[in-house]
Amino acid sequence: MLRYTVNSLIEWKDGTESTSIERLLWMDDEIAYTIDVNKNKVPYIRKLEDIEDALAGGKAEIKDDDEFIVVLKEEDIPEKHKEIRDRAWEVIRDMVDKEPDIFQSTFRGKLIKRASETCGLSESWILEYLKRYWKRGKTCNALLPDYRNCGAKGKERKAGNVKRGRPRTNQSIIGEGVNVTEDIKRIFRIAVNKYYYTTAKNSLTLTYELMRKEYFSDGFKEENGVKIPIIKPQAEIPSFGQFRYWFEKERNIKKEITSRYSNKKYQKQYRPIIGSSLDGVFQPGQFEIDCQVGDVYLVSRFNRNWVIGRPAIYAVIDKFSRLICGLYIGLETGSYAGAMMALLNATMNKVEFCKQYGIEIEEKDWPVHHLPETIIADRGELEGGNIDNLINTLNVKVQNTPPYRADLKSAVERFFGLTNERVKPFVPGVVDLDGRERGDKDYRIKAKLDLFQFTQIMIKCILYHNNHYHLDYYKRDEDMVEDNVSCIPIELWNWGIANRGGTLRTVPEDAAKLALMPSDTATMTAKGIRYKDMYYAAKSMLKNGMFADARTKGTRKIKISYDPRNMDYIYVYNDNPNEYEKCFLVDANSRYKDKAFEEIEYLLVVEKMQQEKSKDNVAQAKTQLIAEIEDIVQQAEEDYERETSTVESDRQRVKNIRGNRKAEKSVRRIEEAFDLGNDNQYFKANKEEKETEEMDTLQLLFQKQKEVMMDEESDDTEW
Repeated sequence: MLRYTVNSLIEWKDGTESTSIERLLWMDDEIAYTIDVNKNKVPYIRKLEDIEDALAGGKAEIKDDDEFIVVLKEEDIPEKHKEIRDRAWEVIRDMVDKEPDIFQSTFRGKLIKRASETCGLSESWILEYLKRYWKRGKTCNALLPDYRNCGAKGKERKAGNVKRGRPRTNQSIIGEGVNVTEDIKRIFRIAVNKYYYTTAKNSLTLTYELMRKEYFSDGFKEENGVKIPIIKPQAEIPSFGQFRYWFEKERNIKKEITSRYSNKKYQKQYRPIIGSSLDGVFQPGQFEIDCQVGDVYLVSRFNRNWVIGRPAIYAVIDKFSRLICGLYIGLETGSYAGAMMALLNATMNKVEFCKQYGIEIEEKDWPVHHLPETIIADRGELEGGNIDNLINTLNVKVQNTPPYRADLKSAVERFFGLTNERVKPFVPGVVDLDGRERGDKDYRIKAKLDLFQFTQIMIKCILYHNNHYHLDYYKRDEDMVEDNVSCIPIELWNWGIANRGGTLRTVPEDAAKLALMPSDTATMTAKGIRYKDMYYAAKSMLKNGMFADARTKGTRKIKISYDPRNMDYIYVYNDNPNEYEKCFLVDANSRYKDKAFEEIEYLLVVEKMQQEKSKDNVAQAKTQLIAEIEDIVQQAEEDYERETSTVESDRQRVKNIRGNRKAEKSVRRIEEAFDLGNDNQYFKANKEEKETEEMDTLQLLFQKQKEVMMDEESDDTEW
């Protein structure tokens, strides 16, 4: 293998820090011609033996990088520079091909003299073209002018006594100005940090004015008791243009956005975007989970006049294939229970799940019933002690993303955006941000869907996404391209499982439910196990007399787990945490049957609100009742005082209660009697009624009392 060739750079070391770099121009078996690229010298001879010895002894080495070659695309070279290059090339084109004779001074001098006479150029210029050609890699572009190096671009000029830059327009009036020295730059930095990089969001103009007031003033003057700084004239301070030039030169975008607004805004809108969400993802097994509030208002299944608000949509998506693995629709956003139900749904058989919502599918349409190796979530649902069951029981890793970094869960965030695009145009009650002008109809009253129906729509969207949606943005790797895998989630999922195995795991359904279902405390009562105004029972509990014990010994608390999607049953734990019993809703609570936990809670809240709302009306009605009773009692007392003033004694009043009762009953019978019959009977009744009305009621009562007393004297039979 050749260690060096023509055009190679050889760096010579003399044992000190100084080095020389030579370009190898030509060589044969014994000698080589080289030229020092850093000195104004013509080519000279070196023995190949000397070069080999220097390379072997470490006195020289071959440089891999060649910063002397001019590498420019033809379209990037200005036309003027091309003309200069082409004129120079025409002069030396025939000379450079005559190697190695051109490297000999006598032969080279004759060629240069002849070219000088032909082209009208000086011999020194032609020699300069040749040296530039040899030093810069023996290419035509080596003859390009070095205008790109003019002006010391990017280098700081030293400040002297003469004012740099364009002279001021009104220099005779406002003065020449000053140069920006290191001391002035230090003031610039202090002012920018103090007045610009703050939450006050001061403009650059105001920052300059505040800096001028603070740091470019000559004492103070006092007016009306106020100390006012006396600022220096424009001729003695840097101009706003100079300040702005320095600011733009040293501007720190990250610091500016973070300090003036927030780190959240920088991370969201201004941070550099490098890499891909698929970096490091080799196979199925990393699930992303998130929650978003749906842009639609729903109604209650108990009463469709009740608008229950917007649903919370929990979705679990595989990062590798973008396949939706789990779903849960509820009413609480950012809750641990909702996230766990979505993960539980990921472990369930999707054929049975869809059947609960009246949707028939096959196993191949949604073949996901697994737990992942890793769950990626934000710092909400899966943070804190709630995830201990998930980690310790199911051995699932949890990664929480930093705040305001939704891009780290880009797959699930994109799914939410796609769902809005697919659903919003077709469902009633969607959020319309443009429909909030005065006089517009409230879009919330258009709500028609309930939780069950909205879940049906979401399942349809997922089936479409998993089996038909083409991921235009997905970048397949070489293996996928070779196998011609379509960028459809189900195809990517199946290919990943078949070819890369995945890190998925399957657990028994009961174990997953107990680990993931939300837990709570219920009460053992005589009517059953009470939870949220619902009562549950099991046959074994009835046989064991647990409810009878609760009636005699008192209630007690027990631990339960439940499925928020279906509250027809709950799981009751025994003394052993691994032992549980399934209890079903009693018939008396049939109104809760087939209802979700959120729907039941909403019903209970509404009923509680109705009770609270009616308390004032009930209190007012009860107050009216008391007042009316008191009024009647007062009237009775007045009648008593008026009609019993001649009674002999209290003993006399209670002496003949039974006789008085019998007489009263007889009178009541006459007053309350009614008869259904012919007209003669009707006339007779009217006649008797008329006669009764003509008789004074009190006299009739006295008459009946006398008759009763006479009967009692002749007959002591009790009644």
